[in-house]
Amino acid sequence: MTKSVFVFDLDFTLWDAGGTWCDCTTPPYKNVNNHIVDYYGSEIHLYKDVRIILEQLKNDNKIIAAASRTCAPEIARELLERFNIRHFFDIEEIYPTSKTQHLSEILDQTQKTTDDLVFFDDEIRNIYDVGNMGIKSVHIQNGITMQHIKKYI
Repeated sequence: MTKSVFVFDLDFTLWDAGGTWCDCTTPPYKNVNNHIVDYYGSEIHLYKDVRIILEQLKNDNKIIAAASRTCAPEIARELLERFNIRHFFDIEEIYPTSKTQHLSEILDQTQKTTDDLVFFDDEIRNIYDVGNMGIKSVHIQNGITMQHIKKYI
């Protein structure tokens, strides 16, 4: 079941923004050890396998996309930069709308079919909506791991 396009939600899939969504955090941010701290001291951290996953996919010449329904796209992009992972993403669909819109845009940009994509998200409503488009959708709980990825590379 090899896929060529890997699409990731951000909040609670790639990172935990202190138990909330990134648009509920407050800039300015600062890097502290392996996490980021917002203005009020809330910690934002990547799940432990994220960097390894992104490096593996990039090394395998996979297309990597972010699909985030955030009301503060500038915050999500800043966190991608601060975690030093933004360069892994070929496509960023980061704006407030439905995940079906995000995935439709990714399909248009990549000129791939729904069979070529796999989508990872923590919200079950997104899994159902995107799954109904014919895209393999994987529900993530407690952050993405290499185990979630292995069967698709």
